[in-house]
Amino acid sequence: MKILVAASFVSLLAVLQYDLWFGDGSLRAAWQLEQRIAQQQQENAQLQLRNDSLAAEVTDLKSGTAAIEERARSELGMIKEGETFVQIIDDKNKTD
Repeated sequence: MKILVAASFVSLLAVLQYDLWFGDGSLRAAWQLEQRIAQQQQENAQLQLRNDSLAAEVTDLKSGTAAIEERARSELGMIKEGETFVQIIDDKNKTD
């Protein structure tokens, strides 16, 4: 009788240990979830930096003319009234 009780306790312990190590809420599953959380936090931090940069650019475009002038010069090739546009062409085919 004592052997039967001891065997049932050992079986119960084995079942509980199995769930702890290999079940849905196991330590392995918790570790994998922590890894996924760390990866997601890293990705969120990178995206937050990007969002902050875009928000700063939007604020600059809304509040000042310097960013608008810079874009007009670089992307559209525009110049301000009273300025003179000078273009330097490097002739690489020229031989001395």
